[in-house]
Amino acid sequence: MRIDILTVVPELLESPLGHSIVGRAIKKGLVEIHVHNLRKYGIGPRANVDDYCYGGDAGMVMMVEPVDRMIGELRDEREYDEVIYLSPDGERLTQSISNELSLKENLILLCGHYKGIDHRIREHLVTREISVGDYVVSGGEIPAALLADSIVRLIPGALTDETSALSDSFQDGLLSPPVYTRPADYKGWKVPEVLLSGNPKLIREWQDEQALERTRLLRPEMLGKSSE
Repeated sequence: MRIDILTVVPELLESPLGHSIVGRAIKKGLVEIHVHNLRKYGIGPRANVDDYCYGGDAGMVMMVEPVDRMIGELRDEREYDEVIYLSPDGERLTQSISNELSLKENLILLCGHYKGIDHRIREHLVTREISVGDYVVSGGEIPAALLADSIVRLIPGALTDETSALSDSFQDGLLSPPVYTRPADYKGWKVPEVLLSGNPKLIREWQDEQALERTRLLRPEMLGKSSE
């Protein structure tokens, strides 16, 4: 898989993409992540990538030309399955979307900044818009890192134990059950006996019950969706 991220602040992506699971997946050759500075195609001697809004609204808007030229350069080299714009009014990111995108070959993630991007980019260049939640952050870099992480960890070989992702929250429409590790008794805080029983059937039944109960208590709306 290859992920190309377009941004005006590439420094914001260095640490999230260079460590932990994503960093190890890159080192293993499981994924290529390339961060591109849109100022490469900035306009004028100062390499401007933004300008004032038509209509007089406050805030600066990312211009269409630098984005178009950068995407065009990348598309000349390969085909892309999706050009994704990280936007607060895009479709809400879910585990199923991450699952779907993890099966793609080439993705472009476009990070907005300032007031946003010229709407013509969304009309003519972007194929999909994704939101990481109903709130606004300073730019699309952190959402892009979040989306990339959620995708890369699903690539076979990215996790040390590939079955781990299968028991994550949302993977089967429920929150995950509680997890514990050693010691079995700390300050009188004990691990449930069933997890120490060595009986896989009983353990699985307990985990299923806990997942359902936690979802019912914490995210009851998920149960409605899973039954639709």
